Amino acid sequence: MNILSKASWQQTLCSRLSAYHQLKVQASTLRMRLSSLFTCLVLPLLVSATVDEQTPLAQPDMPETYAPLTTAQPTLADLLTIEPSASIFYSYARELELSTLLSDPHSKSTLLVPTNKAVMALARKPHQGPAPDKEGIIISDEEFDLQSKQNVQRWVSAHIIPEAPISLTAGSYATLLDGKSVTVKEVEGKPDSPKWQQVVLNDGIHILSAKEAANGVLYMIDDTVKID
Repeated sequence: MNILSKASWQQTLCSRLSAYHQLKVQASTLRMRLSSLFTCLVLPLLVSATVDEQTPLAQPDMPETYAPLTTAQPTLADLLTIEPSASIFYSYARELELSTLLSDPHSKSTLLVPTNKAVMALARKPHQGPAPDKEGIIISDEEFDLQSKQNVQRWVSAHIIPEAPISLTAGSYATLLDGKSVTVKEVEGKPDSPKWQQVVLNDGIHILSAKEAANGVLYMIDDTVKID
């Protein structure tokens, strides 16, 4: 190959390499532009479609109004359970069928509950009943138990008025014991004192305290209701 032909071949090779390099640059530039175009136009559409297809999370059902929990008012049985000075009366009452009235929220009763001190002061306790007409009569254990239960039934019944609340105005209120009523007499007291402090029962029994229950009213009294 002569010198001219060699120089021409080298020139041609350089031209082709230069053209190839320019093509690579143009291709790279085109790819960059296409990528930019995809980012600006296509990608937002894909993102929007994905968001629209998402299922919203279910919201828990919420009550329209808030109703706070409230504690139920205690029954007469509850009050007797927590009143230390009423333990003797309640020990008698809860052995009877009528004790269901004390825990029944649908019944209404007024309890006249003598204090333990008042019960202990009795010459004959409630289960003993009145003194027998004749001394020395021997009875069986079954008869004794039956009589004791009947005595307690009568005594407890005389301390329960089957209505509540009572007005505590002067008058007479029938008890659960047939033929036995409790009289109420108004007495002078402080004008601002509660009504139960302005009365006496059966001409001498005073009310010491009053507590309201879901099924009635409990009055602690300083003496017992006499039944004979």
